[in-house]
Amino acid sequence: MTTPIIKSLQQWTTTEHAPFYTPGHKHGWGMGAEFTELFQTAGLKLDLPEIPGLDNLAAPSGVIAASQNLAAHTFGATYTRYLVNGTSGGVMAAILATCQPGDQILLPRNIHRSIIAGLIHSGAVPIFVQPEYVPELDIAHSITPESIALALQEYPQIKAIMVVAPTYYGVCGDLAAMATIAHQHNIPLLVDAAHGAHLGFHPDLPPSALALGADLVIQSTHKTLGALTQAAMLHVQGDLIDIGRVDRCLQIIQTSSPSYLLLASLDSAQAQMATYGRELLDRTLALTQKARSELSNIPGLLVLDLARTQPGCRYFDPTRLTITTTGLGYSGYEADAMLCDQYQVVAEMPSQRHLTFIISIGNREWDLEMLVAGMRGLAQQASTELEIAPLDWPDTLTTTPSITIPAITPRSAFFAASETVPIDQAVDRISAELVCPYPPGIPVLIPGEIVTAQSIGYLKGILASGGEVIGNSDPILHHLQVVKK
Repeated sequence: MTTPIIKSLQQWTTTEHAPFYTPGHKHGWGMGAEFTELFQTAGLKLDLPEIPGLDNLAAPSGVIAASQNLAAHTFGATYTRYLVNGTSGGVMAAILATCQPGDQILLPRNIHRSIIAGLIHSGAVPIFVQPEYVPELDIAHSITPESIALALQEYPQIKAIMVVAPTYYGVCGDLAAMATIAHQHNIPLLVDAAHGAHLGFHPDLPPSALALGADLVIQSTHKTLGALTQAAMLHVQGDLIDIGRVDRCLQIIQTSSPSYLLLASLDSAQAQMATYGRELLDRTLALTQKARSELSNIPGLLVLDLARTQPGCRYFDPTRLTITTTGLGYSGYEADAMLCDQYQVVAEMPSQRHLTFIISIGNREWDLEMLVAGMRGLAQQASTELEIAPLDWPDTLTTTPSITIPAITPRSAFFAASETVPIDQAVDRISAELVCPYPPGIPVLIPGEIVTAQSIGYLKGILASGGEVIGNSDPILHHLQVVKK
């Protein structure tokens, strides 16, 4: 008998390294003390079903309801619902709760793949707005309030707006202005805040999406706070969201066998932030600032620090650390492998030009020291091979907002008859597949979109640089599924 998953886990749990990936508790260092003690003493005994006294997630009236009410108070919501299928389940439920088949929903193009799944489930029609973009570094910010206003003028039948805030890089758009525009049209603002569960708990961080007027917010509590992987929350406020419909949608999206380990970790996270949130983030921000200062002084590195407002960036989360490594002559994928293999530092996300690190309440001072030492080591290795040129962070390229609609809806493309063609023959055909680099899970191709030579070239570049794409039936991207003519 062989157990490859268990053996791999044993190797990782016995190898000391600096974790800058999710979950936010970072090997338990940021987990609430009460949950940690219970887990250490009870272990697998905590893996229980919905037996008497433990309530029912689909229709809570006891301890789950009480904990959700406490979480609503902690996070500033009218209603909070616990999610055991991650933010992805909450995103799908949010779209189902606000859009009927054929309804239009406004979305930024740099959405997570779970939103495409929500479109397929709901039959909603996406109206895509291109976000502000930094072409020199291949980083997208948020869409702007002006682009939302333009889209609503052109498509007045839009039923909901969903935006991503913060982005994977820690960028938040002007949510307050977006909410004002949405409410002037009597439609809800939905926010995929998967990476923003910690926001709003410290004055040096961006405000939470709820505080800025969003109507429904989904947060991955596990990504930046002390909850177990897959544990998330959905928050609602105001009268534009039918909470009863949200509940019905969650019942068909979420598992009917929720893990009480996940639910208990959410209970722990809400109590931890209500009691110690400011104190924990004081420490996290101090560690982050010290590391930022030291990393910024390493020749050849460029540390993303959006201290001033620019198009698509109203707020910036300093705990999200993105470092451009091309000044050292390394792609993000190469730097990621070197950091892990040689310096025991594990990033959250490599990309063609950058490495992104998540610094959370679970990170220790030792972790940040390892990160700085590792990056210094990379710079020293690089300096023997090339002359390092100084870099500067450019402004965003402000353009006229681009609004696009897929050739057919994602739902229609998903269920349409399809065929497999060589990748270069897929250009100008309708994609039947969702293809995206992962992480971050932002699709380059979605079902229903016209395949372009530019998108194929971009995906090939990611694979050539050592990256990975998912969602497609051919992982090496020699072929693609397209809708039959």
